[in-house]
Amino acid sequence: QVQLVESGGGLVQPGGSLRLSCACSGFTFSNAAVSWYRQAPGKERELVALTSAYGSTNYADSVKGRFTISRDNVKKAVYLQMNSLKPEDTAVYYCKAVTGSFVSWGQGTQVTVSS
Repeated sequence: QVQLVESGGGLVQPGGSLRLSCACSGFTFSNAAVSWYRQAPGKERELVALTSAYGSTNYADSVKGRFTISRDNVKKAVYLQMNSLKPEDTAVYYCKAVTGSFVSWGQGTQVTVSS
């Protein structure tokens, strides 16, 4: 079955870095657009970054220049490198995969930016 498993979250000080990973299985990874979303307490889930099946990328304005999304079609994984983290980046981060036949979400990983 389709599975997306996020990892790499944690507690980091402002200005620090984290690298999130999303391990994918159960589908043809190279055909999927994969994105990272986040949801802070009391707020709606929002798109952070997207990588298409062709490798093109898009970012929310709030993370441009600080976050980098990448994919490894051999390992079937997507990564989110987060630098210069701010307290407002605190949220649960989710991985989402979309193909022509399904949409699937991971369970999320908590990122907390605090001193």
